[in-house]
Amino acid sequence: MGKRRKKRRQSHGSAWHWRQTDCWYYTMPGTRKRVALFDEGGERIRGKQNKEAAELALARERLSHESGSAVGEGEWLVARVCSDYIQYCERGLTKGTISQGHRDNTVNWLNDLCSYCGALPVVQLRKTHVNSWIEDHPTWRSPATLRSVIAIVLAAFNRAEDMHGIINPLKGLKKPQSQPRLQSFSPEEETALYGATESRFKDFLFAAIHTGLRPFCELATITADDVSETDRGMMWRVYSSKTKKTRKIPVRPEVAELTRRLIKTAPAGSGTPLFRNTQGRPWKRMNGVARFIAVKKKLGWDKDPVKQKFSCYTCRHTYAHRMLSGYWTSGVGCSIETLAELIGDTPKVAFDHYGREWGQHYQDPLWAAIGAGNDKNPREKPADRKPGRKRPSISHATHLKKKRAVAKDTKRRSGKHRR
Repeated sequence: MGKRRKKRRQSHGSAWHWRQTDCWYYTMPGTRKRVALFDEGGERIRGKQNKEAAELALARERLSHESGSAVGEGEWLVARVCSDYIQYCERGLTKGTISQGHRDNTVNWLNDLCSYCGALPVVQLRKTHVNSWIEDHPTWRSPATLRSVIAIVLAAFNRAEDMHGIINPLKGLKKPQSQPRLQSFSPEEETALYGATESRFKDFLFAAIHTGLRPFCELATITADDVSETDRGMMWRVYSSKTKKTRKIPVRPEVAELTRRLIKTAPAGSGTPLFRNTQGRPWKRMNGVARFIAVKKKLGWDKDPVKQKFSCYTCRHTYAHRMLSGYWTSGVGCSIETLAELIGDTPKVAFDHYGREWGQHYQDPLWAAIGAGNDKNPREKPADRKPGRKRPSISHATHLKKKRAVAKDTKRRSGKHRR
């Protein structure tokens, strides 16, 4: 008897619940693509018990297509996509799920894109339009800037595709390859940096260099409530708005001493960040970057081809360099996994950014492979062997002969035991 064909639970075009994500979807007839259903507030409909809300959302989708607001009829313009994403960022900023910097960049860049091709229907938009728009901005030369611009544009159209089911015409738009600036401060440059600024910014840079925290989304938000004392020393609880994760890290004694001094001005329960500017406000990306640029000009680093690339993030790179090179541990560097846990990166990201350039655990085997460098377990040389009985060398044939003899003797003994 043939196998009975499994009956489909719902027909194409009806709302269905996916247990894996606990969300409601529908599949358009003639396709296999699932489309998420959203409520009037723009949130995904979750929970198997919300079938009625899902069917209502599906009815709204069908009505919008039947009334002529479908993408194919040109109702969706580039400006509408950009406006929708800007509103999403505004709501995220209010809820605290999106940073101020991301919201500001989104508003600036997407409004600029709208002034270039905002009246163009989405179905007519091509990748060449975005590339031409970027080429019209000669100041956007840094690969990091280009990556950020393209990432925000793609995020806007990806959201429009997920939320409203329009076809994303920019799929596959390539971003420039990431080129992290891996410069680090020397001890002399670090000392010069401290001497060229006031005490508030000096404390901020000192903590950034000696903890490796992201300057503005991690270090600038540390409060006394995030500090705890243990038998082994002080620990910080760090929340990153970039990764949306919390980690607990130990800090060096000199940082612990600075923290105890700052806690006196921002005690536990006050909610006041430990590191504040001269106006008593938390350090933000805008004023922190402006202050660092002023310090570079004061030191003449803005005219140096290498030092002009220094930034607040160089403090984080300096910490990674010193940890991997054993700057504070008598030349014994830490592993990539340890560094990744301390700085809040994945081991892969930490290796890609820092391991190839500065990691001892990566470079030592390479030096050992070519017979150079200081190998921790060098091959013993004949002249360095300890005096004693010399081990005779045996050929491969002799080794096999002895091995067969041992096997034959073992087999003979086991046979006698059975008898």
